Amino acid sequence: MSRHPKQGPNGAGDGPATHPLRFGYGTNGLADLRLDDALALLADLGYDGVGLTLDHMHLDPLADDLAARTRRLARRLDTLGLGVTVETGARYVLDPRRKHGPSLLDPDPQDRARRTGLLLRAVDVAAELGAHAVHCFSGVTPGGTDEDTAWKRLAEALAPVLDAAATAGVPLAVEPEPGHLLATVADFHTLRGALGDPEHLGLTLDIGHCQCLEPLPPADCVRAAAPWLRHVQIEDMRRGVHEHLPFGDGEIDFPPVLKALAATGYQGLTVVELPRHSHAGPHYAERSLPFLRRAAPAPPPPRTNRSGEPSATH
Repeated sequence: MSRHPKQGPNGAGDGPATHPLRFGYGTNGLADLRLDDALALLADLGYDGVGLTLDHMHLDPLADDLAARTRRLARRLDTLGLGVTVETGARYVLDPRRKHGPSLLDPDPQDRARRTGLLLRAVDVAAELGAHAVHCFSGVTPGGTDEDTAWKRLAEALAPVLDAAATAGVPLAVEPEPGHLLATVADFHTLRGALGDPEHLGLTLDIGHCQCLEPLPPADCVRAAAPWLRHVQIEDMRRGVHEHLPFGDGEIDFPPVLKALAATGYQGLTVVELPRHSHAGPHYAERSLPFLRRAAPAPPPPRTNRSGEPSATH
């Protein structure tokens, strides 16, 4: 029941090389709002979609009535005209005492299975909502675990998720996260090779993380990652400091980044990621969209026929 045009192998459709960008805002930056209130806010502000973090205060992935709540949410998103991506970065949804625990790298196989189970639920939710991707990350390498073992655990834990994603037709978009085993785009390619380059494995690119630690400038990072882009997160950031900042508070020059992103033909959501500004979420949601629209390249003019009228096919 996807509400979005079918994408090609690199996340691009069959249209022109430069595609209008679609902006969303993450619910992890609106954690003090009820989910329906957050969605109504984003629709009223003019966002194209929402990055939905599965968490206890919004759509609890462990709730007994998850399927029924997901069906209701799908109807609500349709009514509001919002696209969606499903994100799985909730801090304490599986363990109230360990941030992002358990992870896909934990020594205990049962703990790893719990994280895999969460991702399998996320794929089911994404299929019901018509989401363009399911986001996830590797987790921090546990103390006493060597790197080869960690990579093996990650590949094994993700294998059933990728099978489910292929069945559902929803890409799994792994995010390089500073401090995690899979921290960079190069690390993503390590995982891709270990898994045999499966079709439904894609990349979540966080623009702030590019500024923070990637060797390439953010615009070049976008171009290099283009064939695997399935989800994009965006915020400001400074070099060497993993702190998500409101636009204008960091060091990123956004127009070249958004121009590069539009040129890839990427048609998924570009989601504002400000989880530590949730206390003022409505303010930052209202402020962020005009900033992004000013920084984004202007859409190409509509094609016209010989009489000078807009073409009926465009």
